[in-house]
Amino acid sequence: MHNKLANNHSLTKPYLAGVAVPVRELHSGHRSEILSHLLSLGEEDRRLRFGTQTPDEVIHHYVDGLDFNKDAIFGVFNADLKLVGMAHLAYLPQITNEAHSAEFGVSVLPEGRAQGIGTALLERCTVHARNSNIQTLYVHCLANNKGMMHLAQKAGMTVEYAYGDADAYLSLPPANPGTIVDEVANEQWADFDYALKENLKLANQAWWWFLGKPRHAR
Repeated sequence: MHNKLANNHSLTKPYLAGVAVPVRELHSGHRSEILSHLLSLGEEDRRLRFGTQTPDEVIHHYVDGLDFNKDAIFGVFNADLKLVGMAHLAYLPQITNEAHSAEFGVSVLPEGRAQGIGTALLERCTVHARNSNIQTLYVHCLANNKGMMHLAQKAGMTVEYAYGDADAYLSLPPANPGTIVDEVANEQWADFDYALKENLKLANQAWWWFLGKPRHAR
């Protein structure tokens, strides 16, 4: 795997902050939302995400083991603050004389698909990886994971197939002032979007409580 990662494949275009999908970096306080998101995946979606049949106890173990200080986790919330998409950028061990690489994994709930969420998560992880001095972005998945393969090829990744699995990899150019500004701007925008949705949700709850109060009084 690592020899393949050393090949020189580069981005076809620079990262641009998504226009329609705000992506927020997650922290340990989001562990329950991440667990709920993954448990909401159906059996086939779990198989495609993790490469094998994945019962609830395995997902619990995976979420408990997430290290937010070592890796980077990103998410997309809908208007109800439900985590509809998440990506895990896992930093692989550094090997002497080989590119420093990180593995990208993503999942999107059915109600969030065909909305550019997967692409936005990949773009967010790409710019974060560049700013973290990662030289290669790597994806490993089942060869029949058409959604992941489409996403990888759309991003310009080189894909290799073997024994029912697929490896996709992309060499990343170094960070520059533009990527740093992009990441800061995207994070601020995502935080603002989340706060706006949170305030709107609280306002709606208060409004329905107010409307429901006369009925409870009867």
